[in-house]
Amino acid sequence: MTKAPLIDEWEQRREEIRFKTPPQNHHRLFHLLHPKQFDRTFLDQMCELTTDIRTLAKTPEGQSHLQKLLAHKRAMLYFTQPSTRTFLSFNNACHILGIRTSEIRDSSTSSEVKGESLEDSIRTFSSYVDVIIMRNLEKGLAERAATLMEAIPRPIPIINAGSGKDQHPTQALLDIYTLERSLSHRGGIDGKVIGMMGDLSRGRTARSLAYLMKNYRNVRIVFIAPMAFTMGRDILDHLEEHGIPYTATTDLTEVIADLDAIYVTRIQAEHDIAGESQKIDLSRFTISSKELGALKEDAVIMHPLPRGPELHPEVDIDPRAKYWRQERNGMWMRAALLTRIFNAEAELYALAR
Repeated sequence: MTKAPLIDEWEQRREEIRFKTPPQNHHRLFHLLHPKQFDRTFLDQMCELTTDIRTLAKTPEGQSHLQKLLAHKRAMLYFTQPSTRTFLSFNNACHILGIRTSEIRDSSTSSEVKGESLEDSIRTFSSYVDVIIMRNLEKGLAERAATLMEAIPRPIPIINAGSGKDQHPTQALLDIYTLERSLSHRGGIDGKVIGMMGDLSRGRTARSLAYLMKNYRNVRIVFIAPMAFTMGRDILDHLEEHGIPYTATTDLTEVIADLDAIYVTRIQAEHDIAGESQKIDLSRFTISSKELGALKEDAVIMHPLPRGPELHPEVDIDPRAKYWRQERNGMWMRAALLTRIFNAEAELYALAR
């Protein structure tokens, strides 16, 4: 009995999709490299497309339609930085759409160990596939690959799946989708106070999400971080340029009651130079049952994962905890992204008829 309204909602949504046409006012997306590429229209359209793909996948018939959508395409997953969620979500997003995948997850298994340049490796990949999805510890690597693609006879799209300590644009997309859905009963992201807590100077997920706040009305950001890991000046300059108000604090208790959402991140000790992370009192930047009592009843708790002590497992059962849903949303948003990159929205809605 309790499932009936949800089933009715799916049926209604499927009927809407059957008669839908793709938006005509969007620019063609080719490379996806940086959150600065996204405007509000693009973000709204991607959220809508993501929900449509999720809805179609609810039934065997819809899954079959999706499997045919990009069955003629091939993807290279070039992930030389360790990854669980981003790799699996992209891999499964490809499978949802029928895309065949190849992968390299360790440069020691490629000809780079023989001295092959990264540029030559990328050019080699482009001979066999239709899109390269790449994640690497080196800042700016995706941009270099995209520049190379623009100079060859058969360029293919480059998707930045994480670049050094710098940017993670597809994570920002799924985070926006999660925030919009989780706050939909209150009008979405517009007008909300968004907290970002943890290692903000080296955490590319929070940096990327902060870039996107310029697309929403009357948003205020609260940065909560140890002094050693405060948000970078480049992000603060960007917010100031676009008139986005922000405050910064080292004390979560001062601001937690005002937050409509809090984006928790881990301390990224892998980037330490001299054991900086060991000097941080993490208890001041942690969400546990104690902090839950101070949060708004309809606040949203997010985390890009993997987590450490900054997010206690006891929080998992709280209805405000959205990070496991956030994780799954990544697969659907990335399926929508691939659909958009291959300009297949018209085919998607035709298949649904």
